[in-house]
Amino acid sequence: MKRILKYDWDAIAGIIAAVAAIIMHMLHVVEAEVLLMISVVLIALLFLRDLRRERQSEHIEASLHQTEVTVKDILSQLSPPDAVLVGPLSIRQTMEDFSRRARNEMLWFHVCPVMFKRQELFDALLKTAIENPAVKSIQFILDTSDREMWESEVVPKIKRCASKSKVRNTIWTSISGGVSAIISDLDKEGKTECLLSFWGEPFMARTASHNVPRYVFQVQSHSELVGRMVEVVRTACLHKC
Repeated sequence: MKRILKYDWDAIAGIIAAVAAIIMHMLHVVEAEVLLMISVVLIALLFLRDLRRERQSEHIEASLHQTEVTVKDILSQLSPPDAVLVGPLSIRQTMEDFSRRARNEMLWFHVCPVMFKRQELFDALLKTAIENPAVKSIQFILDTSDREMWESEVVPKIKRCASKSKVRNTIWTSISGGVSAIISDLDKEGKTECLLSFWGEPFMARTASHNVPRYVFQVQSHSELVGRMVEVVRTACLHKC
């Protein structure tokens, strides 16, 4: 039924009428003047059909334009989120992408050194940043209680990287609280974003051998929280040991 409805019945009816008129003229049933009149009427009907379709097309185009304007207006009124919560299924890819997209200076604040104990995680998260040509320097700001673990598990891995020189000397300080952050400019736009997490459950799963991040907040560049975290890092650097 749908296939039949797709046919252009106006055109089909016109063709049938024209053929019938020609046959009747050949059989001398109608005169040439009548045949001419029929032709004119058919042309007029087809012209009116095209005009009707043109009006319908203009109406559809106007409706689509109005819909587009309405959607853009709705989107313009929606406030983008300050932060996006990233869960276990995509956290590793998100952190790796962050290191790959980073530019200029990267700040790694109060991250857990045990996280880099596994070579696989070190390569995916930190080595990606070290070997990223757009990253000019990497600064770690860590709590003094993690110094032994850092020097025994992470420093040897850093020294094996080709671009190890961009990793600055670690700033050791006394950090209270369980907030950790990775801060950097991203992509060509250079907008500063931040991966924000917290020590302990549920944000970090702790095992006997290593810690594994489970949740992070990807703080967007327009958020005031990025500037606040930069201030937290600067304050911690002022009290280095």
